[in-house]
Amino acid sequence: MTPKSASHKPSVVVFDLGGVIVDWNPRYLMDRAIADARKREEFLAWIPAANFLPALDVARNSRAAIAPIIAQYPHFATEIAIYIDRFAETIAGEFPDMAALAQRLQASNVALYGLTNWAGDTFDLVRPGLPTLARLRDIVVSGHEGVIKPDPRIFELMCRRGGFTAGDAVVPPARKLSVGLPFCSASDGVTSFR
Repeated sequence: MTPKSASHKPSVVVFDLGGVIVDWNPRYLMDRAIADARKREEFLAWIPAANFLPALDVARNSRAAIAPIIAQYPHFATEIAIYIDRFAETIAGEFPDMAALAQRLQASNVALYGLTNWAGDTFDLVRPGLPTLARLRDIVVSGHEGVIKPDPRIFELMCRRGGFTAGDAVVPPARKLSVGLPFCSASDGVTSFR
């Protein structure tokens, strides 16, 4: 699907959460939790290399999801457990500009939704501390659904639950995370579902 013209006023905005509305970064926690700088940087580099986050993002229960990861990477068992046990410390709040944008869009009667790759239990844990999420009519969370982006089924589910078509929606692009994690935006920087 191609982007809508500049004159098209979207009827739906689908926000990704981490890196768009939510200021999430594993470094926030690991800078406090791992004193040894070399070990910390090694672990932060390992996260994307080991495909650690997708295994969590599809999970309802993070603790259950990390068991096989710890078995495969025992040298990071402590760090992996810290990531889950202290997950709330990976969140620094919301990006003020995106919170303000969501408020303006809602005031203009634009329907707001969320679509995120996030473990079900850790999302449920931090959601109450993220007030902008209350502006969203619905949030499709990969860990609750058992499917992650970029699988087309999660986008189809979002459209079906929201009662809109992909062409009705725009998706603000994600910010680049400082730890170099690939952040999958639904649009890959384009302003429409494909």
